[in-house]
Amino acid sequence: MSADADDVLRQTVATLAAGDGCTWAGIYFVEEGELVLGPEAGAADDARRVSVPVTWKGERVAELAADGDVDRAHLEQVAAEIADLCLVGWDTGGEVWEP
Repeated sequence: MSADADDVLRQTVATLAAGDGCTWAGIYFVEEGELVLGPEAGAADDARRVSVPVTWKGERVAELAADGDVDRAHLEQVAAEIADLCLVGWDTGGEVWEP
């Protein structure tokens, strides 16, 4: 049986935040045209944030963000890999993401 999408997304941001040069990572889900923070890990440093869209079939469903010395191409690759999983959290109906 495959891992739960929520768990995989939490592990994704934890792995990114634990990488060399990265201090924080998070996924913002698109809800009613607004970005809502979902899973996150690490210590935020907004001034050093890199953000890439997560798209599914051409539609932005989330944003993957990371702070620190982050390779944008790597973030884009990760965003492509998690696009299907982000659909699960895409519409939380206004509920706060449960860690």
